[in-house]
Amino acid sequence: MKRKDFTLIAAAIFVSALASFFISKVLFNSPKNRQQPVEVVNPITADFNKPDSKYFNKDAVNPTKLIQIGENQNTTPFNTKQ
Repeated sequence: MKRKDFTLIAAAIFVSALASFFISKVLFNSPKNRQQPVEVVNPITADFNKPDSKYFNKDAVNPTKLIQIGENQNTTPFNTKQ
């Protein structure tokens, strides 16, 4: 390649870089594209309201309490050997 070819290639690279820079500024960097609406979320607090007695009865059965029906001495119920 001749020296004239390098100069022509360098000029083409420079012109295309400038053109792409200004075109990208127009297309991608407009203020309208940088604005985005967001939802506002209320902060979480550690305070809880007392539950409604209509739905939560203090005398109801507690489902987290262990219920044992009869006496079972088998500590490994899924093991075939006893």
